[in-house]
Amino acid sequence: MNKKVFRNLSYGVYVVSTLDGTRPTGCTANSVMQITSEPASIAISINHDNYTNGCIARTGTFAVSILSEDSDPGLIGTFGFQSGKDVDKFDGTAHTIRDGMPVLDDCCGYIVCRVIDKMETSTHTVFLGEVTDGDVLETAPAMTYAYYHNVIKGKSPKNAPTYLPEEEAAEPSARWVCSVCGYVYDGEVPFEELPEDYTCPVCRQPKSKFVRK
Repeated sequence: MNKKVFRNLSYGVYVVSTLDGTRPTGCTANSVMQITSEPASIAISINHDNYTNGCIARTGTFAVSILSEDSDPGLIGTFGFQSGKDVDKFDGTAHTIRDGMPVLDDCCGYIVCRVIDKMETSTHTVFLGEVTDGDVLETAPAMTYAYYHNVIKGKSPKNAPTYLPEEEAAEPSARWVCSVCGYVYDGEVPFEELPEDYTCPVCRQPKSKFVRK
């Protein structure tokens, strides 16, 4: 089976957030879909290994921040390539509490849900949520997963449903790759000549985290 066929399905790029006690936490996700319109409900898919999964199960609520093409790509790295168990991802990240849930300020819209059901798969939990709040925050186009891969040149976190292990082995040789998120530097300036304060545009890791492949 060629798993790349799943990339032809429509995906967005989102930050799913909830609370760890009183502390906000969350993770990057690409599997969010509307299920019904009346009453409005959506489903999200969160990997069992994501700390956010257990927090959603405990609180019974979650929010979806819909990233736009103008959103800072660093948000994807902040929420997608480190664990909320070890890091306060919202520390220094502008956000607003909406209907009790943390929502990123740098997004084009948000949806807040109360969990009404869930389904377990071998690797992910699918949470079904009844929408309790939502709004459009800006008019910039929503970021698609294709835009993330083709324009931002980002990679899928290993916990994402669309992660393809063979892509890591297929990278061309003699390129500088971020060891944290897999971003491949392809700028016109030779990597060695970049300033020492250069950071990965996806996960904001320093230049020292890049390796030559």
